[in-house]
Amino acid sequence: MASSDLKDEQLCGICQDIYTDPVTLRCGHNFCWVCIDQVLEKQVKSRVHSCPKCKTKFRKRPALKRNITLCISLEKFLLIQPKPKAVTRICCTYCVESPVLAVKSCLHCEASLCDKHLRVHSKGAEHVLTDPSTSLETRKCSVHKKILEYYCTEDAACICVSCSLVGEHWRHRVETLDKASEKKKKKLRNVLQKLIRRREKNEERVQSLERRKRKAQEKTSGEAERVTALFIDIRRRVDDLEKRVLSDISRQEEKVSLSLSDVIQKLEIKKDELSRKMRHIEELCNVTDPLTVLQEPDTSVLCDPEEEGGDEDTGGHDGGDEDTGGHDGGDEDTGGHDGGDEDTGGHDGGDEDTGEHDGGDEDTGEHDGGDEDTGGHDGGDRGAALISHISHTLSAMIRDINVIFYVQDPADILLDVNTAANNLLISDDLKTVTWTEITQNRPETAERFQYYQVMSRRGFTSGRHYWDVEIRGSELWRVGICYPSIDRRGRQSDIGNNKKSWSLCGSLSLYQNSYLVTHDSEEILLRHQISSDGVRICLDYEAGQLSFYELCDPIRHLHTFTATFTAPLHAALYVLGASIRISG
Repeated sequence: MASSDLKDEQLCGICQDIYTDPVTLRCGHNFCWVCIDQVLEKQVKSRVHSCPKCKTKFRKRPALKRNITLCISLEKFLLIQPKPKAVTRICCTYCVESPVLAVKSCLHCEASLCDKHLRVHSKGAEHVLTDPSTSLETRKCSVHKKILEYYCTEDAACICVSCSLVGEHWRHRVETLDKASEKKKKKLRNVLQKLIRRREKNEERVQSLERRKRKAQEKTSGEAERVTALFIDIRRRVDDLEKRVLSDISRQEEKVSLSLSDVIQKLEIKKDELSRKMRHIEELCNVTDPLTVLQEPDTSVLCDPEEEGGDEDTGGHDGGDEDTGGHDGGDEDTGGHDGGDEDTGGHDGGDEDTGEHDGGDEDTGEHDGGDEDTGGHDGGDRGAALISHISHTLSAMIRDINVIFYVQDPADILLDVNTAANNLLISDDLKTVTWTEITQNRPETAERFQYYQVMSRRGFTSGRHYWDVEIRGSELWRVGICYPSIDRRGRQSDIGNNKKSWSLCGSLSLYQNSYLVTHDSEEILLRHQISSDGVRICLDYEAGQLSFYELCDPIRHLHTFTATFTAPLHAALYVLGASIRISG
């Protein structure tokens, strides 16, 4: 019964025969690969794919995954099953007119016998009966024509009695066929077991590799989604920045345009007034009556007194003519003093159209500051500041991208107990350092720090690396890198207090909950407030850069040191009233 149930488990639900290369659908049912492939192919036209057994529907044609466990079980099942005998119809040699199935074959007579002829067949010892066979001649010696009864172990050949006594196998070691067969079967079973174990190892390796493959696919899929989201955010931020910049430019253009329109309107009025005066003077010049000419007011009255020293609206300097541009004053359009730009005009921030110098007309833009509406010198500063802001924003974005894609895997940092100060506890996994008031009584050596510090075992001489640290406690801590030749005694050994180390410091009390970066005793207090317990240290040896990031959301750049590294660099930790764990 159990054997029958086991066999039922090995049957395909489509062909109802033992599985051939079994595969599994997502619903969990198994089928022969060929069977289910044909079914799914027929379902293509209906555009609906379903399991033939449970009728579960799939949006797309389901992928066929080989069931390795079932394959192994199936092979073991087939090994213990008896081999099906080939159905061969062997007829009695003596029943010529009416063929009758044979029940036995005589090796001596080389004939097959039915029940009738078997009863009258000779019962002599030389007549050996076997199951019906069509290859009786292969069971006799080709030399002596006698039945093969023995096996020569030296020549690995089946032989007859005569071969063993007088033939070419004389004095060779021989065994009966049954004994030799059992020995060979035993060897084959041993070989079979070895092959089974080897195959199982291969299957386990295949499963392991498939698991790794799935993990790699999941990881790359996650990274792809992360990268996609990152660049969507980058594009959004760039688009927002572009809109803000274009909006600022548009507002500035509008202000300048309105101001210049007002100036142009005033100049047009003055131009019309001057044209009227010019026509009147021309008419006087054409009058022939001297009395009429002389009775007209003095021609000097026809011109404004201020025009002799330069028009206040047009920005003439030191009597410069509005059309030709006087000495050091400049034309109203070019108006630059001492080489001023012809479009932007005035010296020391003069108006871009009128170039007024030292207290020009209030409409056209004063000296020393330039009119904001007419786009003077301050407008140029504002444009430069805007470009600087854009550059700074993009640099920050690029810096954030660099830290996200810094390297594939974090560096494996282990702390070196031989360098740990005696007031520090080092965890068994060499990942955590904790300050303690209890002296550890480690032997005093030249490489051991006197107070509060420990170095990593590993030193970096090339490449890009990063590691994260988790900080617990708020009294004082420092994280960074140092050369192995750093001093181990005195305050000059603190990381950051010498030329051989760089550090990021933190303390709630000493630095008002802010960060401090130090190198060669030069301290820079950062404006960032501590908002996270995690810090990332990124090292690019060839580029000579050491960067610190706060592990908040999103990750925040704190500071980057730039130097030329000339020796191996070790991670270094300073702990006072705190605990630091390296998670990278």
